Amino acid sequence: MPNTFTVTTNDVSEKSSPVMLYTQSSMILGEARVVSQIRVSTWLKTSSAPDIVRLYNAKVILTTGASPSRPILFPEIHIPNIDILAMHLLPPTGEPLDYDPSEPNRHMLPVSIIFNSFQADGTLWVSTRVDLAKFIELNREAFTSVYDVRITSPIFPALPVIRVPMMICRQAKVIFAGQSSPNPGS
Repeated sequence: MPNTFTVTTNDVSEKSSPVMLYTQSSMILGEARVVSQIRVSTWLKTSSAPDIVRLYNAKVILTTGASPSRPILFPEIHIPNIDILAMHLLPPTGEPLDYDPSEPNRHMLPVSIIFNSFQADGTLWVSTRVDLAKFIELNREAFTSVYDVRITSPIFPALPVIRVPMMICRQAKVIFAGQSSPNPGS
């Protein structure tokens, strides 16, 4: 079944999907255009990820002041990939998740991730033989997938809660914290 929120562009080999990117100073909503065979939710984890990410119809919300700014609109924006802390598809857009739940000896590990002005509570798909510290030590991917995510802002409580099935975050630039149960406050 085609995703009604993913639009095929004029180039039949390309698609456009709505995404949210988080940087050290902003939230950026926009349309990512990629080759139609690529899953946008894992795009930045692949070798096809660009050094500069281009989004169309972008809304930039600065998150470094006393309260989030009004959205600043741009027809096109270019963000250095290295500055992206986290990314997810905008709900209700969705894609298949990037793991097999029937894979043996793996389980969901509850985790909280802190980046910019946000806290994301979710789970990591990890070996049953590792805890959070060992996972962080052994994982060499630039971006880590997080599942069943609930994103809030402890600094800006008026921002709505964002729930997404999957998010990726740049492991080297976020803070990981263990939890006793998945998605507290759900």
